[in-house]
Amino acid sequence: QVQLVESGGGLVQPGGSLRLSCVASGSIFSINAMGWYRQAPGKERELVTGIISGGSTNYADSVKGRFTISRGNNKNTVYLQMNSLKPEDTAVYYCYAQGGVAGVLYWGKGTLVTVSS
Repeated sequence: QVQLVESGGGLVQPGGSLRLSCVASGSIFSINAMGWYRQAPGKERELVTGIISGGSTNYADSVKGRFTISRGNNKNTVYLQMNSLKPEDTAVYYCYAQGGVAGVLYWGKGTLVTVSS
């Protein structure tokens, strides 16, 4: 089992920045990918970005050039640096971890990001 705890959400004005953090605990040796999804009100959950063990990353087109995912030195922490935030980035952001042979997905409880003036 892997437990994930997110932090860093909040209210920010359009054009502002926020940094989300996600710390994994438990069977972290099994993790081979981590990243972030988001779910806006009335919409389906969508992939924002992910990073695999080798360091490769992927981003949704809507956040490319504005968001950056990175890992901590101990690799059980991921960060999401969000710049040039837009009102449409408003959502609950969920950290995920994928691990094991079966690729089990684990989820955090989410952190709310609100972009509004």
